[in-house]
Amino acid sequence: MIPLRDSAARSRLPLATWALLAGSVVAYLVAIASGGSLIDGPSSATLVHFGAIPYELAHLSRHCDLAASGFSQTVLCAGAHGVSGTAPAQPPTWLTAFTSLFLHANALHLVIDLAFLRVFAAALEEAAGRIALLGTFLAGGLAGIALSAAADAGSAAPLIGPAGALAAVLAARLVLAPQSKIVTVILIPFFFNVVEAPAALIAAVWVAADLALAASGLSTPLGGAGAYALLGGAALGLLVAAALVRLRRADRY
Repeated sequence: MIPLRDSAARSRLPLATWALLAGSVVAYLVAIASGGSLIDGPSSATLVHFGAIPYELAHLSRHCDLAASGFSQTVLCAGAHGVSGTAPAQPPTWLTAFTSLFLHANALHLVIDLAFLRVFAAALEEAAGRIALLGTFLAGGLAGIALSAAADAGSAAPLIGPAGALAAVLAARLVLAPQSKIVTVILIPFFFNVVEAPAALIAAVWVAADLALAASGLSTPLGGAGAYALLGGAALGLLVAAALVRLRRADRY
């Protein structure tokens, strides 16, 4: 199922949505420029340096880096049990909480996220405005990272991708318009059709795809949590939607 657009009429250009999409594409190209490929994504070193690592968030003065482990690579963190020495200079830890939201492990990860973000972000922007969309995206992403880090503060696996941010956007949109429909392309062998599917169903498809990518390691090549980011982002999205509903009701009276 490939979402095309929200079935509701649109009265404004989704400029904030376009900015998020463009930012994700530019970030992907910049990331692979320093090592990696267009299809396979950025190098492991780039993901470690610019992903949000729970251990670094819990120990702000310490950093993690790649180290050889036999025929593979692992992530070691300064100050961790059994680790000596310090990691080389890296981006500030607070900055990685934001850069991680625009990192993708590979082209498939990028395309899936952008396909769903384009539809649901534009719908939320139409319903709540550009500032609300951008705030929901960033706050949802940070909430997902915070919950993931709290669940496993000792993890050295970098968190990458906008799972929490997109979950927040989806949750907020579904609360504000629970009966909304998404124009969707259904592609299966020997069958092609365009239908209007419930937005909740399309959101569930993205959640399933995101969890499947994480479980297979395609979106978490160095490990990392998937479900916590979704839960943290979705919770933030629900809070945003509740606040917007209250503001709408206050404006009516």
